[in-house]
Amino acid sequence: MTLIKSISGIRGTIGGKTGENLTPLDSVKFAAAYGAFLRQQQPDKRLKVVIGRDARISGEMIQHLVVSTLVGMGIDVVDLGLSTTPTVEIAVPLEKADGGIILTASHNPKQWNALKLLNAKGEFLNAAEGETILSLADKEDFSFANVDELGHVTVNDSYFDIHIDEVLDLSLVDRETIARAGFRVVVDGVNSTGGIAIPKLLKELGVQVIELYCEPNGHFPHNPEPLKEHLKDICDLVVKEKADLGIVVDPDVDRLAFISEDGEMFGEEYTLVACADYVLGKTPGNTVSNLSSTRALRDITEKHGGTYTAAAVGEVNVVAQMKATGAIIGGEGNGGIIYPESHYGRDALAGTALFLMLLAERQIKVSELRKSYPSYFMSKKKIELTPGIDVDAILKKMEGNYEKEETNNIDGLKVDFENSWVHMRKSNTEPIIRVYTEAPSQKEADVLAERIMKEIRTLSA
Repeated sequence: MTLIKSISGIRGTIGGKTGENLTPLDSVKFAAAYGAFLRQQQPDKRLKVVIGRDARISGEMIQHLVVSTLVGMGIDVVDLGLSTTPTVEIAVPLEKADGGIILTASHNPKQWNALKLLNAKGEFLNAAEGETILSLADKEDFSFANVDELGHVTVNDSYFDIHIDEVLDLSLVDRETIARAGFRVVVDGVNSTGGIAIPKLLKELGVQVIELYCEPNGHFPHNPEPLKEHLKDICDLVVKEKADLGIVVDPDVDRLAFISEDGEMFGEEYTLVACADYVLGKTPGNTVSNLSSTRALRDITEKHGGTYTAAAVGEVNVVAQMKATGAIIGGEGNGGIIYPESHYGRDALAGTALFLMLLAERQIKVSELRKSYPSYFMSKKKIELTPGIDVDAILKKMEGNYEKEETNNIDGLKVDFENSWVHMRKSNTEPIIRVYTEAPSQKEADVLAERIMKEIRTLSA
């Protein structure tokens, strides 16, 4: 059983001992810390917070605890009930709220849940803000409202429709174009809120939908991380139903993966590549992804005359870099699409619409679209080191070893070679170095990873 406190929120497993798991007491403490943080920012204002949750079994319990805690602090709550991460992100500014909380553990299994924290823009808190909340939680010095100043709860279950309307109103989305294509699509909603939102969006776009695991009951039928090894059922069903493609999302609907008509994975890394290809073809500009994402985005961006920039790993870092460079689309290689015309957050609904527009306009199969992009393969490894090893010193030595290559040390160390790259990052909690590589073939990626790992072990000996 686990409780993880980080600058992006608190997550853990349900049940067990207080302080070691995400128990009711821990949920209340961190909700109170968030409320105290908002009060510090605006001590004289009547505060408002938007709250939504994915369909996890523990979600309703955690939501009651969090809502009641904020009400007890004199904070008004807009309760969206079942929702998605991007839906809550959109709702915060529309409600003129001071923040938002999404109750979801993203792609973690069903025994996990989490409090993800947003600012008044509907964007994730930065590192300094996260540290402040952790400090407030440790102190447990909270002030609650008297009976006449308790917060009020407003239930609003219209935000799925509001979110879908917002996607349909995007300048590069035309429902008639998609409807004319006559798409037939299988959707795997992993029995969470994607099973509500994605089919609703597709039907509004005139797409024929075949639902798989779209009952939002929180009983995930497979590991909820949308990776190839977890998706045999939808891959088989796409072929059986002679569908044009399959769409897979994680429980909170900020990650997006596609299945080609032949039952093969389009590749999570290429979700952003395809959406960027469509957007850049209409509105040339810049892109951003994190250091561990595929080089194919850089290739596509430069093909369209734009500039690609890499950010440190983490959505908040990608968003900051997008704002700094004026990027018109960005995201992460895990299938996260950030499209600023909508909002600065990963959004599987926006990504789905952009992808379908690309397919509809080019009138090609998904497998053919995938073959049109530069083909890269990744290897993701980790090295466990002896406790006490100075990981920063090792990475510094590695940087010196590759001083003749293009390097980036904003987040660990990334070394770019002519046809490949390696990204080395240390864990914040364990004596581990993660080693990600990418190359034109799986064998080359694996060989590069093994070579780098051998060099690291030699330096740490």
